[in-house]
Amino acid sequence: MRRYTAITTELLGHRLTELLLARHDGRRPLRVALDAPIWVRTEPLVDELRTGLLAAGHPVGVVQACDFYRDASLRFEYGKTDVESFYTGWLDRAALQREVLDPVAATEDAHYLPALRDPATNRAIRTRPQPLSASGVLLVRGELLLGAGLGFDVAVHLAVSRAARKRQVPQELSWTLPAFDRYDIDVNPAALADVVIRYDDPAHPAMSVR
Repeated sequence: MRRYTAITTELLGHRLTELLLARHDGRRPLRVALDAPIWVRTEPLVDELRTGLLAAGHPVGVVQACDFYRDASLRFEYGKTDVESFYTGWLDRAALQREVLDPVAATEDAHYLPALRDPATNRAIRTRPQPLSASGVLLVRGELLLGAGLGFDVAVHLAVSRAARKRQVPQELSWTLPAFDRYDIDVNPAALADVVIRYDDPAHPAMSVR
């Protein structure tokens, strides 16, 4: 059973930065998952991690999983609020692995594709692969990232309980709630993750490190 320690929002980014630095072997970029429900704002945490890692001399790459969603014709084949499609078929996991995670792991001075498709317009994003040196850290933020065989070195899961999800979710995304209920049961991300942050109240998080 995991043990959690309360932590201030001000110290959360600092503590995570220290943890990532401790787990970086320096031989190739560290691939980090930031897994959270689709509506949770992870931008402040990403900004804090980027600032801390850059200050320590580690370049940072950031990828949003939603920029690797499948084409709309596949995502919305059964409608725009189909839970099964959202749970299993929105994210193009093969593309994320092929274009981002595998290239970063393959060489010391790696290149990764920062985005594949704009999820709003459904247009392909024409961007060149970005370099990331061996000392770098790649942050991939998104939902439902764990338990699907994606090649992460460190997994950070922002855990929101079922009751809190019902309170937090924007009305337009309430249809996704059954997918996160299923994720808790089928995958149990809190058991898989290296770091779990209880995020029922974003102003008062608690942290558990494995």
